[in-house]
Amino acid sequence: MAKVIAVNISEKKGVPKEPIEKGYFKVEHGLEGDAHVGKWHRQVSLLAQESIDKMNAAGAKNLTVGKFAENLTTEGLVLYELPVGTRMKIGETEMEVTQIGKECHEGCAIRKLVGDCVMPREGIFTKVLKPGWIKPGDEIEILK
Repeated sequence: MAKVIAVNISEKKGVPKEPIEKGYFKVEHGLEGDAHVGKWHRQVSLLAQESIDKMNAAGAKNLTVGKFAENLTTEGLVLYELPVGTRMKIGETEMEVTQIGKECHEGCAIRKLVGDCVMPREGIFTKVLKPGWIKPGDEIEILK
């Protein structure tokens, strides 16, 4: 079963996000209170715990949820294999995959620390189609 491990938020861009108890995701917006919200195609970022584990195994130290600035840390789903356009039910919400990976910004803290960053290859972005709450433990269901 694919599920949410953590919901993460930051008030400004370019910093790791901190886990929160639950988050409200708005249509054409993203995670309420997060620095990356807006009416664009990268409203919500997702990264799998398996990707974080891969970086830790490669020599990174103490990488935990939110360190890659992802809004949702997931488990049990190979996110980067989902085609753009895939719809998912996550908690009360419905989202659509809009982008796989991204360019790392100048001065990416993880890349400086480890020499590599997994977010550009394995992180994904979605837009919110149906609003609602998401909390750790919520199931992720791929919709047909």
